Amino acid sequence: MKKIISLSMACTLSLLANETVDLPTIEVSEKINKKVVKNISKEEIKSADLAETLTKKVPSVSLVRRSGIANDIILRGAKKDNINILIDESKIYGACPNRMDPATSHVLTNNIETVEVIEGPYDVENFGTLSGLVKVKTKKPTEELSGEVNLNFGSYGYKKGSFSVSGGNEHIKLLLSASKEESDQYEDGDGNDFLEQQIKKDVPFANRYKNNGIEAYEKETILTKAIFNIDDSSEVTLSYTANRSDNVLYPNTPMDADYDDSDIYTFDYTKRNLGDFSKELNLEYYYSKVDHPMSTALRNRTAGMMPPMAIMTNHMKSSIWGTKLKNKLDLANGELTVGLDTSTRNWRGRMYNSIGTVDSTSLSSTDTRNIALFSLYKKSFGALDLEVGARYDDTNIDVTDSSKTDKNYNQLNGHIFSIYNIDKDTKVFAGVGKSSRVPDARELYYGATNNDLNATKNYEVDLGFEKTIGDFNVKTKLFYSRLDDYIYNTGVFENIDAKVYGTSVSGFYLLNDDFTLDYGLAYQRGKKDGNYEDKDLAEIPPLKMNLALVYERDTSKFTTEVVAVDDWNNYDSTAKEQELSGYAVLNMKYDNQFHKNFNITLGVDNLFDKTYASTNTYQDVRYVETGGDRVLLNDPGRYFYVNLKYSF
Repeated sequence: MKKIISLSMACTLSLLANETVDLPTIEVSEKINKKVVKNISKEEIKSADLAETLTKKVPSVSLVRRSGIANDIILRGAKKDNINILIDESKIYGACPNRMDPATSHVLTNNIETVEVIEGPYDVENFGTLSGLVKVKTKKPTEELSGEVNLNFGSYGYKKGSFSVSGGNEHIKLLLSASKEESDQYEDGDGNDFLEQQIKKDVPFANRYKNNGIEAYEKETILTKAIFNIDDSSEVTLSYTANRSDNVLYPNTPMDADYDDSDIYTFDYTKRNLGDFSKELNLEYYYSKVDHPMSTALRNRTAGMMPPMAIMTNHMKSSIWGTKLKNKLDLANGELTVGLDTSTRNWRGRMYNSIGTVDSTSLSSTDTRNIALFSLYKKSFGALDLEVGARYDDTNIDVTDSSKTDKNYNQLNGHIFSIYNIDKDTKVFAGVGKSSRVPDARELYYGATNNDLNATKNYEVDLGFEKTIGDFNVKTKLFYSRLDDYIYNTGVFENIDAKVYGTSVSGFYLLNDDFTLDYGLAYQRGKKDGNYEDKDLAEIPPLKMNLALVYERDTSKFTTEVVAVDDWNNYDSTAKEQELSGYAVLNMKYDNQFHKNFNITLGVDNLFDKTYASTNTYQDVRYVETGGDRVLLNDPGRYFYVNLKYSF
């Protein structure tokens, strides 16, 4: 054990600032234009937070810390509607205009099998993929009877229980998975919980929590899935996911979530080998909805004041349904996919108080209706692999408030992506593409606004190479993105022109049969075009590095990770961002399969109890202010956890 720890610490000190969490041969596989994070339900047992997992696993993903749970991500400088997040090919949009419930919060790590992260505009099958795509695949049912039960305990009163069971026969396979978890407020590296952070940072009394000891969140989930094998060439898949979150605290914003309930329904039919013009026909349908009231009920607005102020509630709801029909066929020694994609998204909200003196519309009911045709062709010309895609979108945005203006957008997008295989160990790649996304209802119509916004267009070029030399692998990538009519919050939403560019390096080194080193680095910059007081673009994270050393022998595995981020000194002060200090966090985890049916995991995150803040304060989110400055939320300090798993 001393040998393991000394090697881990040597790697940590040699980098001085890094960040990581990877097992290249087990957890993370690299493809030219995507990174696939595997075995999430088995490996990421610390908590349910997918955003935190992706931040540790993927160098180009940064965490947006909002609370102890339900956090958000930035992918290569893109966030919110600028990236697409799919759960089993379905979409879900959070209802909160303040991003309390991003799409990543509506699926839990214990239900996830894999996540694919695709950087850039290289997706034509889905509406609105501007700068990246995150595809979440939940667990599939198995024919063999199997299952597992997990009990997890951690610092700050964290408790979680979960189970899953699966089985069936050659005709039908079923899966049921459920979990329940809760946690008290975490403490930062200085030992301050949420209320103590508020007091230390002089948050106004009205915005502070009423008392100590308020639970940070409770969360329950259910995933059910069934696969019906109609015959050897066709199957139907049905799934339902329910997420119920209660009393989620957001200490540096004015409100907390009373609850956050979401439901996702999916249907998928696949038929293969229909003839010369269809080797695979696929029909998908999904429906999802979110119910999200947020209020000031836990703040001092309602106590200790003469007289107490009424509880304010902003009750937001969102839903979306979508259908996609696509057909694959062989054409000229290549594969052609053609399809039709359509969806309707609704978003609405109502603001009211507890004494009935306020009852108004915060967001008029708005439908975003899209219909699109797309095609994708893949073909190899010897050592050259070529992909060409195109998509045409027609989008109508209709608002029920007659004083506001309906919108229509038409966009033609596409890309070309090529890979040249110099030999089996060396590849070079290049891609060029154009993508777009329309403004959402909040950007157009929230409150009394009636903004006239154009769709954002992304013109992007990506270049890179991948090389394997024996047991060493490296992949480098450069990108340049020109954003025309980029939707930006300057105090109001408006279109600006901007550019984002950067580079990444990632790979692994198999030191010997027992040790694996996985590494990654990502850097990006964003600039506004035009005459601006501050030309830096908001929410462009600084240099980030991941490093993981894994020792695996027999039934035991020991993982040491470092997550390191440089100083955030390129920021948009006019958009209320601020300078953040860099940090390096060391995490360790030990797994042991001590019996064929039992596994134990022991871990610690932020071993040295570092005090740091990972997330900036761009005014796209409403934060509490003190003295004109937006209040930062510190990330968790040292966190211990243990998980006991029984599997059969």
